[in-house]
Amino acid sequence: PSPKSFQPNGASEEALRCEIEELKQKHLALDQEIAQLLSEGYSLEELDKHISLLHEYNEIKDAGQMLLGKLAVIRGVTTKQLYPEYDLELSD
Repeated sequence: PSPKSFQPNGASEEALRCEIEELKQKHLALDQEIAQLLSEGYSLEELDKHISLLHEYNEIKDAGQMLLGKLAVIRGVTTKQLYPEYDLELSD
């Protein structure tokens, strides 16, 4: 195959340009959010710790959801039906 066959067509190039621009905007927004938090007295170490704790929380929540799902299958009910039994709210 010729090298030209590996080059994206015009539409693909434009889509990539749009995606790059969106990512640049997200990057700028995140930088602004970090600057705001720093101006409110948060430190980068504290923000890193919060992010780490959020990741850990999400992993534990995912495991809990998986277990609830397996229990629901065993009992022949929906996961939603198990929430009241374990004092969980649907927003949890």
